[in-house]
Amino acid sequence: MANVGLLYVGAVLFINGLMLIGVIPGRSAAILNFFVGGMQVVFPTLILLQGAGNPAVVFGAFGLYLFGFTYLYVGIIQWTGVSGEGLGWFSLFVVIVAVVVGILQFVAVGDPVFGAIWLVWAVLWFMFFLLLALGRSDIQKATGWFTIFVSFLTGTIPALFILSGYFQTDALLGGVVAALGVLALIVALILGRSRSSADADSVRAGDATR
Repeated sequence: MANVGLLYVGAVLFINGLMLIGVIPGRSAAILNFFVGGMQVVFPTLILLQGAGNPAVVFGAFGLYLFGFTYLYVGIIQWTGVSGEGLGWFSLFVVIVAVVVGILQFVAVGDPVFGAIWLVWAVLWFMFFLLLALGRSDIQKATGWFTIFVSFLTGTIPALFILSGYFQTDALLGGVVAALGVLALIVALILGRSRSSADADSVRAGDATR
């Protein structure tokens, strides 16, 4: 169930990234956030009930709530128009937990790939914190592009490998994921800056014609 949920995490991150760069309206994106957010709350609850308190099962499931609550929160914000500062500060909490879980994936679980994935998620949610809690609207486009890249790197692609039975993890693959995460961030910042410059030029050109 968790692996199926990971596939749809990729889908909702893709939609949210498109929303942040202005391709999809917020209320339209909210619908999938409600669907996937609900899934990411129901699935871990079922997993925990079936796990009968097994620590490994609890560790594997509890993190899903972080994302489920995030997507439900996004859906509510986009549907109602309420302020996003609360989600921004919740995102900082997600960052802290994601860093800890990422480290544990390396040192306790022995899964470098998901260790790197959790750290990439930490970076993404830190950008959400900057954007929503601190009002850094200048990084909105970059955050959107990074969200799109991360949707495939940490959600869709690993989920498809897991569901098809071809998933593997080792230090080399973990390093590849980490390197791709850094590359995705750099490209997203470049695209975000280029788009912001283009928007500013358009505004100046419009002012000049008045």
